[in-house]
Amino acid sequence: MGKAISKDGTVIGYDRTGHGDPVVLVGGALCDRQVHSGLAEFLAPHFTVFNYDRRGRGESGDTAPYAVAREIEDIAALIAEAGGSAALYGISSGGALALEATAAGLPVTRVAAYEPPYLTSEADAAATARQTDPVPGLIRDGRADEALEHFLGATGMPAAAVAEMRTTPAWSSLVAVAPTLVQDFAVMGDSTVPVERFAGIRVPALLLDGSAGMAFMHDAVLAVASAIGGARTITLPDQTHEVSVDALGPVLIEFFAEP
Repeated sequence: MGKAISKDGTVIGYDRTGHGDPVVLVGGALCDRQVHSGLAEFLAPHFTVFNYDRRGRGESGDTAPYAVAREIEDIAALIAEAGGSAALYGISSGGALALEATAAGLPVTRVAAYEPPYLTSEADAAATARQTDPVPGLIRDGRADEALEHFLGATGMPAAAVAEMRTTPAWSSLVAVAPTLVQDFAVMGDSTVPVERFAGIRVPALLLDGSAGMAFMHDAVLAVASAIGGARTITLPDQTHEVSVDALGPVLIEFFAEP
């Protein structure tokens, strides 16, 4: 495992595999770098892949106070480790973070995002806010398990499924990383597409979603692509938010390998 040092001194842990032009993988909410281990292996014959733990997760530190700018500096540190420029891929809120890092002017060559969970409907935004507003307070009060329940409910997971998940060994791991949800909320802002910032993205951009996923994700992809001049969109057949490597990998290889 490698270690990059972010601008504020935070240690960012990452795995480096493969050879070729560098690609940095950015995970979403509740995820450490293991979420992209299969994708990293798939891409490694074609690219040098930097698969990292976002701050507060896995082998990375979490220096206070948090700000989205610190996460962008983390990506900058990884790009420096990669030689000074790199392509970015992120999923869910990690996709939003990859787009924010690109909009901030980091030396990004290309950026791809899978289902960044922006909301284009006022009704959806209001409903989501009602479910997620308690989360930061619950985390401050040390009630991470309840915060996790609220978040999972906001993603559309039925209460029965959440109750079942509580009985699995994975639940304690999710509770342990639940405090980082406030970071993902900060990345997403008010959950609307930051049109003015994304209009400043000048590198090739690819927005992806799955045909079997939630309709609002498709709307989000179209809205983000509309904000970025020349961005492309692809809907992967039969895929949900938990996209398979076999469906996603070949599309990313083609996009990142373009001259």
